Amino acid sequence: MDANEMKTETTDQVSASPLQFARSYQVEALEKAIKQNTIVFLETGSGKTLIAIMLLRSYAYLFRKPSPCFSVFLVPQVVLVTQQAEALKRHTDLQVGMYWGDMGVDFWDSSTWKQEVDKYEVLVMTPAILLHALRHSFLNFSMIKVLIVDECHHAGGKHPYACIMREFYHKELNSATSNVPRIFGMTASLVKTKGADLNSYWKRIHELETLMNSKVYTCENESVLAEHVPFSKAIFKNYQHMEIPSSKRARLVEKLEKLTIKHRLSLATLDLKSSTVDSIEKRLSRLSSTLTYCLDDLGILLAQKAAQSLSASQNDFVLWDQLNMFSETFVKRFCSDASEAFLADIPHCLNWSVANIKGNMDAGLLTSKTLCLVESLLGYSSLENIRCIIFVDRVITAIVMESFLAEILPNYNNWKTKYVAGNNSGLQNQTRKKQNEIVEDFRRGLVNIIVATSILEEGLDVQSCNLVIKFDPAPNICSFIQSRGRARVLNSDYLMMVEKEDWLTQSRLMTYLSGGKRMREESLHHSLVPCPPLPDDSDEDFFRVNSTGAIVTLSSSVSLIYHYCSRLPSDEYFKPAPRFDVNKDQGICTLYLPKSCPVKQVSVQGHGNVLKKAVCLEACIQLHKVGALSDHLVPDMVVAETVEQKLGKIHYNSEQPCYFPPELVSQYSAQSQTTYHFYLIRMKPNSPRDIHFNDIILGTRVPLEDDVGNTDFHLEDHRGTIAVTLSYVGSFHLTQEEVLLCRRFQITLFRVLLDHNVENLMEALDGLHLRDGVALDYLLVPSTQSHEPALINWTVIRSVNLTCQKAWEKHVNCSAKSASRILHTKDSMFCSCAVENALVYTPHNGYVYCTKGLLNNLNAKSLLTKRSSGDQTYIEYYEKRHEIQLNFVDEPLLNARHIFTLHNYLHMPKKKKEKEHDRQFVELPPELCCVILSPISVDMIYSYTFIPSVIKRIESLLLAYNLKKNIPKVNIPTIKVLEAITTKKCQDKFHLESLETLGDSFLKYAVCQQLFQQCHTLHEGLLSMKKDGMISNVMLCKFGCQQKLQGFIRNECFEPTSWMIPGQSSAAYALVNETLPDSRNIYVAKRRNLKRKSVADVVESLIGAYLSEGGELAALMFMNWVGIKVDFTTTKIQREASIQAEKLVNVGYIELLLKYIFEDKSLLVEALTHGSYMIPEIPRCYQRLEFLGDSVLDYLITKHLYDKYPCMSPGLLTDMRSASVNNECYAQVAVKANLHKHILHASHDLYRHISRTVSEFEQSSLHSNFGWDSHIAFPKVLGDVIESLAGAIFVDSGYNKEVVFASIKPLLGCMITPETVKLHPVRELTELCQKAQLDLSKAKCFKNGEAHFTVEVKAKEMSFAHTAKAFDKKMAKKMAYKEVLNSLKKSLNS
Repeated sequence: MDANEMKTETTDQVSASPLQFARSYQVEALEKAIKQNTIVFLETGSGKTLIAIMLLRSYAYLFRKPSPCFSVFLVPQVVLVTQQAEALKRHTDLQVGMYWGDMGVDFWDSSTWKQEVDKYEVLVMTPAILLHALRHSFLNFSMIKVLIVDECHHAGGKHPYACIMREFYHKELNSATSNVPRIFGMTASLVKTKGADLNSYWKRIHELETLMNSKVYTCENESVLAEHVPFSKAIFKNYQHMEIPSSKRARLVEKLEKLTIKHRLSLATLDLKSSTVDSIEKRLSRLSSTLTYCLDDLGILLAQKAAQSLSASQNDFVLWDQLNMFSETFVKRFCSDASEAFLADIPHCLNWSVANIKGNMDAGLLTSKTLCLVESLLGYSSLENIRCIIFVDRVITAIVMESFLAEILPNYNNWKTKYVAGNNSGLQNQTRKKQNEIVEDFRRGLVNIIVATSILEEGLDVQSCNLVIKFDPAPNICSFIQSRGRARVLNSDYLMMVEKEDWLTQSRLMTYLSGGKRMREESLHHSLVPCPPLPDDSDEDFFRVNSTGAIVTLSSSVSLIYHYCSRLPSDEYFKPAPRFDVNKDQGICTLYLPKSCPVKQVSVQGHGNVLKKAVCLEACIQLHKVGALSDHLVPDMVVAETVEQKLGKIHYNSEQPCYFPPELVSQYSAQSQTTYHFYLIRMKPNSPRDIHFNDIILGTRVPLEDDVGNTDFHLEDHRGTIAVTLSYVGSFHLTQEEVLLCRRFQITLFRVLLDHNVENLMEALDGLHLRDGVALDYLLVPSTQSHEPALINWTVIRSVNLTCQKAWEKHVNCSAKSASRILHTKDSMFCSCAVENALVYTPHNGYVYCTKGLLNNLNAKSLLTKRSSGDQTYIEYYEKRHEIQLNFVDEPLLNARHIFTLHNYLHMPKKKKEKEHDRQFVELPPELCCVILSPISVDMIYSYTFIPSVIKRIESLLLAYNLKKNIPKVNIPTIKVLEAITTKKCQDKFHLESLETLGDSFLKYAVCQQLFQQCHTLHEGLLSMKKDGMISNVMLCKFGCQQKLQGFIRNECFEPTSWMIPGQSSAAYALVNETLPDSRNIYVAKRRNLKRKSVADVVESLIGAYLSEGGELAALMFMNWVGIKVDFTTTKIQREASIQAEKLVNVGYIELLLKYIFEDKSLLVEALTHGSYMIPEIPRCYQRLEFLGDSVLDYLITKHLYDKYPCMSPGLLTDMRSASVNNECYAQVAVKANLHKHILHASHDLYRHISRTVSEFEQSSLHSNFGWDSHIAFPKVLGDVIESLAGAIFVDSGYNKEVVFASIKPLLGCMITPETVKLHPVRELTELCQKAQLDLSKAKCFKNGEAHFTVEVKAKEMSFAHTAKAFDKKMAKKMAYKEVLNSLKKSLNS
């Protein structure tokens, strides 16, 4: 809004709406702030925040949602964000957002910020966040309606407050639109100067008013404030400075110096990176200086506590690497030694006490300053509920003073002491949560004394303080006023500890005492002087992106360049950074950027004092021009990371459909005749059995595809394997009665087989005639076992309709009439021929049996033949056991066996035997039996137990066929598609892992070669990001779901009990119609849990399937169908001017080694150049070629293994690939070929690492390049070079893979085989422990420059543990796992 418009609007619309409990001066300040930009200058505790809240309430109508506008509340410290936001929420109904660096806001883009602005009305944040968002045009300054600036005295110099006002407020104010926010500043001190010149105050105030474009408001009468805000009494506490005895001090300082030299010399004996050594030496120097300061300022006792604290400090390090962990261990050891040195001068006799503070001062253990503090505190012993804040300059002082006071004060009172300090490298880190807890305990009286750094001067609200002691003099008037303002209770004291002879400090503090009054006077005296325009400094060059408004100035350009370089690809030997070459005589500055940057060199001419800034600004312009900086002036890598983060947040619903093939489903109709296509299912065991298999016929409403209708596969049970063949018989017309009879038969038989009882049988048969809608419609009927045209065995099918009358009719023509007789069953009387081969049910025990003849030599009066209960007849047994009286005691018993148990015969994980009663025949009195089916043989019933498994395989094949039909133009065998959609969870004989491994390698290769060619200016980091954006699991799952692949995936082991019986009407069998992308119909049988990764894996396995069966073109066509657009059209990349390769590398040796002559020898130089080798003659390092070569080698080796071993078990290819395609193997190849001597680099650390590993390798006895036997931690660079050389050959040969393989394969040596492959020790031990249910634990640390890794496995009463050490943490981990694995294997084998 225009400044003039704001004034008008303020008068007409904005009315002061003070809160009821607001004080008079707060209401007055609010009215002032509504009229014009205002800086409220009031004491700490006077309620400045409340004025800001009331101002926001007054302007709220301008930014309430759905308005696109918003307001910003800036605070100088992160700890204040939550405090001020909570105050806003408490007193307003505004939507408040909170922001600080740890939230990852540096990686937010404009869309993320828009979401925040759409959601929240007031944004509370630190100024650096707002400045970053404004510079990159993520937030629009003109949309801010009110800008609150807390502790605005910081606005000056390069502080973010000042940058926001200069770069955005004043530029907008002076623009044509002048759409600026209302400014409201808050401070307890307008001046932040160290000087004591009161006459300079107006100049400072005037500068602040000008920068903030605001006028200062303060109370004219101090007494008005005094009514509400108590003022503490300022007291000087002088102490006589007494030095530690000079001899003691000299001796201790000498000890510290010797310790420092000793530890620095020990560094030289360790094989450490130069950067690590530099870091440790700087740390040692700082620590020595810190301990000397403690010695002089606090005394020997507290210096010892400082050293002890530093040696035990716990830091939360995110990175577990050599630099952080080892340097911390080393410096802690130095501090521990220093602690021991100080301890030697501290008495340990029985009559010595730390509480004898005067005696300890005389001995130099404490300084007079420390004594003065203790005595000052003890002077307030009579004060009830003391709340004291002791302000100190240094974090270490706060830490040791807490420890000291906690030891001293219990001798006099029960005061509890804590410290509050900010973070400091090498010292204990306090979380914001911990700081807030301590302040809250202070308010509640659980803590009496807080030793604090300046963190409590401004920031955390501490209202209950009645004593402030300034242990170190206030460095400036702002610190003085703010620290004094912490004493907020009536009649509180403010003690200033000053050395007696230090007149200069005392004079300065005296001036500070009257400084607040002088600031008030100057502000009131100049209150009517308008704010002048800010001096125009717009002559500072800047670059603005027109499309977004993002801006980079001369001042901010340097940090942007450093930030950009920090996002470039790096490794442990090279951290990309700009390099400046300044020629002051000619006024020229040349900027050299890392090789992975698209802009290599920038030069400018100008004035010496801004040359570096000028060249950085020009570099920013050029980087934006080539796209390395986005239109928001964000490094391309940060943009890519933001996109990747958003991809990771793509929603996925794990509840997914499970499809059912439409070929086995149809709409029920009342037609008089129905045509079925019949397929003979023949099962043949691999060994003779006492029960024979009968043929079964499958009838479907539509003909099956040849891949399915004429197929063969194997089942297996505990006796061996069964070969199953499916062959087409022909089509037949069945009447409605015949169809219903077939359905009734199969429902009856399968229901009994599944349930082993008849409880659900009648319910299953109900409604058989009353069907409508879609349902499972296929027949499974018995065959006549002959080659006559009438293949269906109607006799067995009609057994479902058996009645007593039909049994008698059959008996008339009974072939065994002379041997037959009438038997009484539970239902009625039957001829014996009707129950000899039948399915019967015995209600007395609920069992189902299949009968096989009569036992003419046994009746109810016979003795039990298979019981151990002694001489007992069947009559006696049934009477005693079941309370049943047998009536027809002369009738022969039936020879019966228990019904068969259904299993998943597609896979039998264990060769377990069936229960004994499943195999054992029993004798049954006919009168106890109900006949379910007759005649039906045991063989037929046995054959039907395998049918659910057979049909499950046919269902799966039909699903695979339907998926295959969905993919146009390419046809591959259905069984291969089935393999690709079968996960390991199915526990089938095959699964997708091999195809997934193959597909993954091809997908990576195809995408990488396309990205390499199309994005020829992008560095490896961006290429990797783009690759992940195309083929990450998230994206592959998204592509798969778009084509509805998820419904075809098989991820559950077949359970026969859940098999859907064809023809049965059940709510559980409800099928839902779904349309596929090609408009064909399919059915959803149920919904199941399916992980995102499973969908991604199937996409890769289908790529592998089409690749293995149809070649690369078929795989590309499938990828195109699923949404991954890749082609193999090669384009010649325009390369830089030819370089003299022979002067840089030994071209002849490398070409002879590779058996390949390079057409473009600059590719060979690029492939051997590490990022640290920054000479202008070589424009690029090997990273891009490594990116390409990695994918090419991965694919070539994986395809070679897959083709060479076609019959390998699923999963083996994955193990062979991981053991063959890894950096460790390639590194060994590089060393054997002496390629390490030809790498161009300028890293001393890399040279030392290569030298050490080469020496270790030459002494080792490794023969193969593959596997996990090596205990040598090779530099990754060595393996990278093999990949980059492969990439160079690939590009130079016109993207010919065969040329690459022919060149690289001889270097690789003897390839791995299924017999020689070994699992990685980490994986093998983990899987072994999971299988055997053993406890596996691990621990890691860093000692003496080496990584230590401990692995322990607990097995019953035994324990296996090993600690391995190596320079590389991964190697230490591998070695530890390997040793424990070997020990555990030996134990298990024995």
